[in-house]
Amino acid sequence: MKKFVGFVGWRGMVGSVLISRMIEENNFLNINPVFFSTSQVGKYAPNFLNFSKKHILQDAYNIVDLQKMDIIITCQGGDYTNIIYNQLRSVGWLGYWIDAASTLRMENDSIIVLDPINIKLINDSIEKGIKTFVGGNCTVSLMLMALGGLLKSKLVENIIFSTYQAASGAGSKNVIELLHQMGYLYNVVSYDLALEMNSVLEIEKKVSDCLRYGQCPKKFFHVPLAGNVLPWIDMGMQNGQTREEWKVQQEMNKILNLKNIIPVDGTCVRVGALRCHSQSFIIKLKKNISVSEITNILKAHNDWIKIIPNDFQSTIDGLTPVSVTGTLDIAVGRIRMLNIGSKYLSIFTVGDQLLWGAAEPIRRMLMILLR
Repeated sequence: MKKFVGFVGWRGMVGSVLISRMIEENNFLNINPVFFSTSQVGKYAPNFLNFSKKHILQDAYNIVDLQKMDIIITCQGGDYTNIIYNQLRSVGWLGYWIDAASTLRMENDSIIVLDPINIKLINDSIEKGIKTFVGGNCTVSLMLMALGGLLKSKLVENIIFSTYQAASGAGSKNVIELLHQMGYLYNVVSYDLALEMNSVLEIEKKVSDCLRYGQCPKKFFHVPLAGNVLPWIDMGMQNGQTREEWKVQQEMNKILNLKNIIPVDGTCVRVGALRCHSQSFIIKLKKNISVSEITNILKAHNDWIKIIPNDFQSTIDGLTPVSVTGTLDIAVGRIRMLNIGSKYLSIFTVGDQLLWGAAEPIRRMLMILLR
């Protein structure tokens, strides 16, 4: 009998990518989907699957209806999880909860899922009766997909990272705001650009003054992101990290199920890319190993690794957000040993944070449960 699977938050960026991937993989053939809404209860769900009957949107806050689900997948966000999850468990619901939000990631009775990395832990947890499975932080999941071979081979002593995170990591409203900012800045200097009379320094000054003092849209980012970088993501922690930076070590070691943690730290930065997160790693290895051996270890780990040769043309063609966006590729390049020490490795990676960083681990977790 097909399982009843409830979907909450399927209209947002992560939810939309999840639905799209499920359609591509024909995953809806194996389930009875029920679509829930927090704002349009009673209306018809979009018939993007060509269902034989129209689906009515159910109330995402109705505990009785939610209880009927064998599995609930939510991309609605942490506020929804905080309201609903404990209510459902308190009334005895024993179904599987699959969540894209961070709320439950570090709970003892939840598993952060990234099956190419921790499938054994996932399977063992299912056998033990664990019912809560959560997608990891986007930068953590992308990092593990890229560096999984080195971690599996137990070659890593510690990692220092710098992230370059796209606007879409903050949400759809932030993407729209960035695009408005780009348009606003162009309009400020479009006359100057058309006449080609003013020097580039004069044009730059006009843009910079506009960014500092003008009316550039900045409701969601608080400051302009266009023409800018923001070295602060999420709330601050007492130790000087941001929460986004704190998550990396905590979640990575939980996903790997390590008793002796691997130290990881760095700086998370928001940049003006629309989609895909890039990351720069300085990795201290436990032993000396050649670049060719490292490359082979990385490439052999999973089917999605795409090694980019360390040369100019290959790098600008294949190691950028534009080249990776909308694909499951994990681009890994700029692989080289640093001159600060023979065990210090530098790697640059790019991956689509809406796919492997968010929706794809959730989709694959559903398939694991159905199997």
